[in-house]
Amino acid sequence: MAKPLLKCRMILEPFAQFNLSSSSIRSLALFSPNLYETLIYVGTVSGKLLLLSLHHPNSNSNNHENNNENNHNDDKIKFVRHMSISDYAVESIHIFGEIEKVLVVSDGFIHFVDIELVKPVKKIGALKGVSVVARRLKSNGNEGFSKLTVGGGGDASTGSFLQRLGGGGGGGGRLNGGGVNDLPIDDNCVFAAAVGKKLILVGLVSRSNESYDSVAGSLVTLREISCVDLVKDIVWIDDSIVVGGSSGYYLCSCVTGQCGLIFSLPDMSSSPPRLKVLKKECKVLMLVDNVGVIVDSQGQPVGGSLVFNGSPDGIGEIGSSVVALHGGKMELYLKKSGSFVQKIVLDGEGGGRVFITDDEDGTGKVVVVATPAKVICYLKVPSEEQIKDFLRKKDFKEAISLVEELHDDGEISKETLSFVHAQVGFLLMFDLRFEEAVNHFLLSETMQPSEIFPFIMPDPNRWSLLVPRNRYWGLHPPPAPLESVIDNGLMAIQRAIFLKKAGLETAVDDEFLLNPPNKDDLLDSALKNSIRYLKASREKDLSSSVREGVDTLLMYLYRALNCVDEMESLASSENWCIVEELETLLNDSGHLRTLAFLCESKGMSSKALAIWRILARNYSSGYWTDPAQLNETQDVGVNIISGKETAATEASRILEELSDQDLILQHLGWIAEINQVLAVRVLTSEKRSHQLPPYKVIAAIDPKKTEILQRYLQWLIEDQDSDDPQFHTSYALLLTKSALEAYESESPSRDAEAGTSDQINGRTSIFQNPVRERLQFFLQSSDLYDPEEVLDLIQESELWLEKAILYRKLGQETLVLQILAVKLEDNDAAEHYCAEIGRPDAYMQLLDIYLNPTDGKKPMFKAAVRLLHNHGEALDPLQVLERLSPNMPLQLASDTILRMLRARLHHHYQGQVVHNLSRAVGLDANLARLEERSRHVQINDESLCDSCHARLGTKLFAMYPDDTIVCYKCFRRQGESTSVTGRDFKNDPVLKPGWLVTD
Repeated sequence: MAKPLLKCRMILEPFAQFNLSSSSIRSLALFSPNLYETLIYVGTVSGKLLLLSLHHPNSNSNNHENNNENNHNDDKIKFVRHMSISDYAVESIHIFGEIEKVLVVSDGFIHFVDIELVKPVKKIGALKGVSVVARRLKSNGNEGFSKLTVGGGGDASTGSFLQRLGGGGGGGGRLNGGGVNDLPIDDNCVFAAAVGKKLILVGLVSRSNESYDSVAGSLVTLREISCVDLVKDIVWIDDSIVVGGSSGYYLCSCVTGQCGLIFSLPDMSSSPPRLKVLKKECKVLMLVDNVGVIVDSQGQPVGGSLVFNGSPDGIGEIGSSVVALHGGKMELYLKKSGSFVQKIVLDGEGGGRVFITDDEDGTGKVVVVATPAKVICYLKVPSEEQIKDFLRKKDFKEAISLVEELHDDGEISKETLSFVHAQVGFLLMFDLRFEEAVNHFLLSETMQPSEIFPFIMPDPNRWSLLVPRNRYWGLHPPPAPLESVIDNGLMAIQRAIFLKKAGLETAVDDEFLLNPPNKDDLLDSALKNSIRYLKASREKDLSSSVREGVDTLLMYLYRALNCVDEMESLASSENWCIVEELETLLNDSGHLRTLAFLCESKGMSSKALAIWRILARNYSSGYWTDPAQLNETQDVGVNIISGKETAATEASRILEELSDQDLILQHLGWIAEINQVLAVRVLTSEKRSHQLPPYKVIAAIDPKKTEILQRYLQWLIEDQDSDDPQFHTSYALLLTKSALEAYESESPSRDAEAGTSDQINGRTSIFQNPVRERLQFFLQSSDLYDPEEVLDLIQESELWLEKAILYRKLGQETLVLQILAVKLEDNDAAEHYCAEIGRPDAYMQLLDIYLNPTDGKKPMFKAAVRLLHNHGEALDPLQVLERLSPNMPLQLASDTILRMLRARLHHHYQGQVVHNLSRAVGLDANLARLEERSRHVQINDESLCDSCHARLGTKLFAMYPDDTIVCYKCFRRQGESTSVTGRDFKNDPVLKPGWLVTD
C-alpha cells in the first residue's frame, strides 16, 4: 500500500546570518570539527578566503526553541580571520578535514592552506588551467575502493596503484621537487583536477608529523584521463569518476582510464551540467534542466527522478531531502518520493549569483546559502519537532509517514517509531477515534498494556502504580475513564459546532461536525477496541502484575458488553484474573457461571461447587438461561432440566479430579438427584490422585439410589479388582433385589423376555444390560460372595436360573440338574453340566430325572432318548434297562436299547482293530531297526570324513541315519543326535520308504 504524500513541513529554519560589506561572495564550503561548531569558508571575487565560526546546538537537543530565541545573532556566527589566496576570484573550496587542509581553486591554480588559515598559502604551480576539482570519496561499504600507493611501499599482495596503471614512470612525478618512490599516497587526500578536456588524478604524499613543511605539500600525478569534451563538473566516488561535459555525462574509471557515455544532454538544454554528491547514500545527482537523476557509482539510475520547479542554481543536501536554489527561493524535496515539502524565500539584497553548500561529512545538520553580500545559515529542525508539529495540527497520517520515512533513513530508532505510534494512539483516543487509536497501540512495541488501565478503571486501583507517568510529549490530557473521555469529547464537538457556525476554525474532525456521534455508539466502540488491544496484549511477555490487570480488566469489559461466551471462555481457560476484584461484580450482575469457571481456574473448587449448586437449585429463578436451548424450544420445563444438567455436569467435572472426600460426598447428593450417571462418574473417576475410601462412599450413598451403589460396587470389583467378600456379597444382594423387583413388576401376560427392560419404575436405568443378565453374569463369574445369603433371598422366587447357579456354587448337583432339566427344560445346559461333572453317574442321574420328574410332570421320554443318543455309550446298558419306565413306548425303548447295544459292539470291534494295528506297527519298527543295524558300509583309502575331510583309513568312524560318515573324533564333537548337516534326529527323525507309519 502506497504511503500518503507528506504535507509541507518545516525541515530547515534560519539560524544566523553574516553580512559582507567589502567584497562579493564567489564560493562556499563547510566543515564541522565537532557537534556544536561549524567552520564556514567563504571565497570572494577579490581572491580572499574568509573563515567564519558558527556555534549551534546539537540537532538532537530538546532545548531547540529556547536556543533559537535566547541567543543573539552575534553569539551564533563570528568572523575568525581571512587570508588572501590570489588576485583572482576563489572559484571553489574543498575541505580535507582528515589531514586538516583546505584546497582552494583560484586563477586556474590549486592552493593549499591549513584548516585554521594560520600558515602561509602553498600554491601548486605544476597544475595550470584547473577549472574543477573533486576529491575522492569512499562509499559506505568501501567496495571497489583501490588503495593508492607510490613505489614499493604498499602491500605486495595487492599491488600499487601506479603498477595497476602501468608503472610509476609514465605519468607520475614529484610536482614540488624531491623523490617519491618510497612514499605512500594518503587515501584521505586524493582528488581529480579538470584541465580543459583532461582529468588529472593527483595524490598527496602522506605527511610526516615531525616535518610538515617538507612533505605536506608533496603531490604526485597518478593518471591523466582524456575526455570527449570540455569538463564542466566532476564527482569521484571509489574507483568511478562521473564527468559532466558540455555534451553529456560520462563515467570514467580511475583504474583503467576508460570513459563511457551515461547519457547525452539535449541540444537545447538551457543549463550547464551540474553534479551533486548525495553523501548519505553515496549516490550522484545529475541535473538536466529542471530534472535531477540519481545514479549510483556505476552510473546506473536508482530510484525515481526529482522534478524541480525550475532549473536550480545550486543543489544542497540535508538529511533525506535535497535543497534546490531557484529564483530567490530555497525549495526542499524528499529524495525517495520527490515530494515538495518546504519553501524558503531568501531575503538577499539585490541580484547576483546565489550559492549553497552543506556539511562535507554528510551529517545533514547545517545548510549555508550565500547571496553576493550575505551568508545565511539554516539549521535542520530536529525530527522530534517536525513530528510534534504534525501532531499539534492533528495531521496524524502525515506524522506517521514522516516517522516511517525517518526510520527507513536511519535517522530515528525503532523505539522512537514505537513511541510515536503510542503517542498518536493516545491523541486519537481523546479524539474519539478508538479503532484507529488501538491500531497504533498495536503497532507500538514499547507501549505497556498498563498504560490504558486508567481508561477502564478509575484511579486509585490495584494497578495504579503500574501505569508509567510522564512518558510522552504532553500533547494529550491525562488518561481518564472512557465515559469521561467520551463526555469531554462530545462537549468539544458541541463547542466546535458552535464555533463553526460563528465562522471560526477548530481542530475537531469535520466528519464529527457534519455527523455528530452517539454516545452509546462511541462507548460501544471504545469498549470493543479496548478488548481488542487487551486480547492482543495477552500474547506479549508481561510481568505477573500486568498480566493480572490485563485479564481482570478484560473481564470487566466483557461484562460491560454482556459478552457471556467470551467471559466464560476467559474464565475457564488459563488466566490471571483477580477473583477478589471480580466476585462482587459478577455476583451482582448474575454471571454466576463465569464466576464458577473463574473460581475453578484459580483452584477455589469449594466455592465453584457451591455456585454450581446454587445454579442447579435456583435455575428456574433466572440466574442463568441457556440461549441455545431457548432458541431450540420454548418449553420452559425442558430448559430448566437442561440448565440443571449443565450445572451438575460442570460440578461433576470438578469433582472427578478432586481427592477431598468430604467435599465430594457433600455435593454427591444433589448431583445424583439430577443425573445418576454423573454421580457414578464422580465416584469412579480415575483422574484423581487418591481414590476415595470405599466404606465411606458406600455409607454416604443414599440407600434409595440402588443403581449408583450397584455401579460403584461393580467398579470396585471389576475395574479395581477388589477381592473383599463383603463387597461381592453386597453387590450380589443388590442385584438380586433389583432382579426381584423387576420380575415382580412384569405383567403376567408379557413375554418372558420382558424382564430385560431397561426401565425401572418409569426411570431410565444407568445400565445398558438388563439387571437379570448382570446378576447371572456376576453369580457365575465371582467366587467371593456368600451364595447362601443370596439363595435365601430368592428361595421363594421364580428366578430358577439364578438358583441353579447358586446350587452349583454350593455343589448340589441334583438340584442343579432338576432346575435345568425340569424347571428350565434346557437339555443342552443339563448335558453340558453333566460333562463338567465328568462322571458317568451324572448322565445316569439326569436320565432318572427325565424318566421320573418331580412336581407332577410327565416323564420326558424325548429328552431321555436324546440323552441316550448323545451319551449312551458312556452308560451301563443294564443300569439303563433297570431305570427305563414301564410306561415308556416300546418303539422308543427298542430303538434306545438297540442303539446302545450296537454302540457297545462297535466299541468292542474298534478296540480289536486298534490293538492289531498297534502290533503291526511294532513289528514293522523292529524289522526296520534290524535292517538299519545290519547295514554294511565299505571304507577304502579314498574315503573322507564328511566333517574334517581327513582320510579314514583304519580309523574308527560313525555313520548317521542320513548316511553321513564322520571320524570318531568328529563324532565325539558332534554328538549322537546331530549330524554334520546340522540335522537333529531327536526333533527331526528320518523316515525311509517302506517303513510302516500309522497315525
